[in-house]
Parts: sequence; structure tokens; C-alpha cells
Amino acid sequence: MGTTYVEPRTLQETLEQMQGAVKSRGDQFRDEIVSTIYQQAESIAAEVVSQSKEEGPSWDDRIDDILTSRTFGYPLMLALLGGIFWLTITGANYPSQLLSDFLFAIEARLSLVFRALSAPEWLQGLLLSGTYRGLAWVVSVMLPPMAIFFPLFTLLEDLGYLPRVAFNLDGFFKRAGTHGKQALTMAMGFGCNAAGVVAARIIDSPRERMIAIITNNFVPCNGRFPLLISLSAIFLGGQVVGAYGNALASLVVVALVLVGITVTLLVSWALSKTLLRGVPSSFSLELPPYRPPQIGRVLVRSIFDRTLFVLRRAIMVAAPAGAITWILANSYVGELSVLAHAARWLEPFGRALGLDGYIILAFLLGLPANEIVIPILIMSYLGAGAMLELDSIEAMRQLFLANGWTWLTALNTMLFSLLHFPCGTTLLVIGRETGHIKWPALTFAITTGIASTVCFVIAQAAGFLGLV
Repeated sequence: MGTTYVEPRTLQETLEQMQGAVKSRGDQFRDEIVSTIYQQAESIAAEVVSQSKEEGPSWDDRIDDILTSRTFGYPLMLALLGGIFWLTITGANYPSQLLSDFLFAIEARLSLVFRALSAPEWLQGLLLSGTYRGLAWVVSVMLPPMAIFFPLFTLLEDLGYLPRVAFNLDGFFKRAGTHGKQALTMAMGFGCNAAGVVAARIIDSPRERMIAIITNNFVPCNGRFPLLISLSAIFLGGQVVGAYGNALASLVVVALVLVGITVTLLVSWALSKTLLRGVPSSFSLELPPYRPPQIGRVLVRSIFDRTLFVLRRAIMVAAPAGAITWILANSYVGELSVLAHAARWLEPFGRALGLDGYIILAFLLGLPANEIVIPILIMSYLGAGAMLELDSIEAMRQLFLANGWTWLTALNTMLFSLLHFPCGTTLLVIGRETGHIKWPALTFAITTGIASTVCFVIAQAAGFLGLV
């Protein structure tokens, strides 16, 4: 077999031509290289692998032809997501009510014990009205939805469907000027934004990894799903009677998820054209085979690794937050409590966003964990003088209505929760992953700025059109 000799000048010209092609055609040239590699691999495989004509395409290929097709892929993806939310909202109503009745019945008995022991009023208020009531709300409202949602979501992971979601979204991220693997890190963010930030390590390009880190917060995490689901169910879905209300609430949550994905793509595109400008890199996504679900492992992993983990973290943060909120609500400067003074100071900003001062304050106090925003808000309203015992989900709705909530307040609260600054844990992880404090600070500024702008535009447009 002879040896081909290449003249030095010819080799240099070839390299120069390749460099020119990379500069002029960029992504197209890289895609051609990847396509050529796969074509060559297929050619080699065809020579050495034989397949019976009777076999035909495998079941995995047939399913993928549907789930990843341009015609059916996106509708099926949205239908699956909507179905999960509908099952979560519908199935959580009854156990949530039972838990609420049980836990608040315990509060009533604990109150009798405190009175029998002649305990001071401030101690009873701190431990029962503040700490226990916040914990009871977290458990009764968060536990049933999480106990349904997380096993269903984990089941999709175990089946191998989530990589298909990333495959469907890959083209959008490529057009946004970022790496296709960002779709995978975004999917991780549905579980926990901090985990999504760590997952960005799979992206080799520092520029594209930074974009994935900054924008991961725009998909709702474990801690924000209970807020989105509960508000959509009791406020927006509650406007429609019966099963249609749950369907409407499910559609609202799906729409919010789509808003988060859209904002992720838009901000990624903006960063790739400005602050983090550069040429996007290519990658090949190999879809894993479908696996039969291991129901036992799915239940154990979803309950212990997700449901109880999130609930434990929420309880650990909600207990001191509830106590602090009660103290602020019962410590007075003049005729108003410290909490009321802070809320009054934030009121103009909150009203401009279609919210109020107490909602903004709840998000600020909820920085340690997104799970406690609603409990803090409830305790703030109750501490502000509302004479309402929060012993049911309907009572929570009545509490919000008594404090001036409208459909616009509920919608903008959900949008602000979806888009606002990451929780304290995620900010710490961003600082650790990037090695500099400027990146968590920039993430905080970008996300909060976008959340405020979106809510402001919607609130002002609703007011201008006379919809509120």
C-alpha cells in the first residue's frame, strides 16, 4: 500500500481554506463536519452489521418518530406536562383539605394547653400563630401536590423521556446562540435551580456555560411549583366550577412554564449578542433507549430524594421565618408594626407591579427558600389585623380577597415568582461555580429586573384597558 506525499505548500493552503470556511460559514461548516462523521460511521456500520429484513425499525425508533417529530413532538410534550399538572391539582385537593383540618385542629388543642399552663400571650403567639401556623400551611398545601407531582415527573425521567424534551428544544437554543446542552441543564432546573447550575458543567464553553447558569432560574423549581399550582388552583381555576376549574388551573401552570422557557431563550439570545458574545459550539445528542419504569425505585427516589427533601428544607426555613414574621408583625413603632412600616414603604413599588407591599416583602423575606413566600405572606396579612382563622384553602382565598387581591394580583404574583431572583442556595452555588461574586449579583439584577418589568407592563396595560 503506497504512501501519499503532501507538499508543504499544499497542506498549508488546505489549512488556510479550512480556517476560511470556519470563519465564513461558522455553524454550517461545523454541522457539515459532524454530519460527515456520522455518515462515515453509518457507512462503516452498514458494511459490518447485517439486519434481517423482517426486523424493521425498533420500537424505540417508532416511538421517537412520534415524540421527536416536528408535527407531534411539541403538542405531545405540552399534553404530557398539562396532564401531570391536572393530575396534581385534581388529586391534591382532598388530601390537602384533610391535612389542613387535622393540623389546625391540633393548633386549637395546643392553644388550650397553653392557656391551661397560663403561658404568656406572646409565647403562644410566637410558637402557635407564628411558627406552628407557618409549618402547618407548608405541610398541608405543599405535601399533597409534591407527593403527586414528583413521582410523575420522576417517572418521565426513568422512562427516558426528558432527553427527548431536550432534543425537541435543541433547535431553539441553537437559534438563540447558545449550546444545545443548555436544554438539559434547563430540564434539571425543574427539579432544583441549584442543581441546574451545577449541571452546567457539562457545557465545555465558559461563555455558553455562563449563559446557562444565569438563565436557569427562569424555569420553576421544586420550591416554586407549589406556589404556582396552589394560586392557579384556588384563585384563577376557582373562577370556573367543577373539573373545568382544575383544567384551567393546569393550563395556567403550563402557560407559565412556557413563559419561563421563552424568557430563557430570549435572555440567552440577548446575552449571546451583548455581554457574552461569541460563536455557539455544536454537539451531538444521543438519545438513550427507553427503559421499563421501576415503580419501586421511582417512588422511593421521588418521595425521599425530592418530596421529603424539599419539605424538610421548607420546614427548616419556614419555622424561623414564621417566628421572625410574627415578631415583626407584633413589634410596634408608633401605631404601626415594623412589618406594616416595611410594607407601607414598599407599597408604591408593589402597586406599580400589580402587587402590594406585603407581597414584595414576602419575596424579600423568602430569599432563603422559595417555599416560604406564601406562608410569610399569609402570616403578614394575619398579623396586619385580618380577623380570619386560616383553617382551609378556601379561607386562604378569602384572606387574599379581603386584602384587595384580584385576578391581576394572582397572575402577577405567579409571574414574579417565576421570574424573580434565585433563592439564597442557588445564588451561593452560582458564586461557587463561577468563582466571583459579580455573577450571582448580575443574575440577581437581571432576573429581578425582568420580573419587575414584565409585571409592570401587564399591570399598566390592565389598568389602561380598564380590566381591573
